[in-house]
Amino acid sequence: MGKQQETWVCAHCGYSADGRFSGDICPKCNLTYWKCSKCGYLLTAGAPPNECPQCKAKCEFNNVTCYTPDCGGPGNIDPRL
Repeated sequence: MGKQQETWVCAHCGYSADGRFSGDICPKCNLTYWKCSKCGYLLTAGAPPNECPQCKAKCEFNNVTCYTPDCGGPGNIDPRL
């Protein structure tokens, strides 16, 4: 008996696929939720900016999009991140 593969669903456009999206970015709409590691600013974009629009610092942005049912599924931000 094989292991069942997870289905990932884009929080923005609803596209679904078996398994994780490459680079955690939806291949259909290319959007994801990004959160500034310094101030917590949240934005939706295909890629994070070099500078945070809120704190104006050069920050690391974390992908916080929820892709699986265990964190709420499509349209949600993963609270674990």
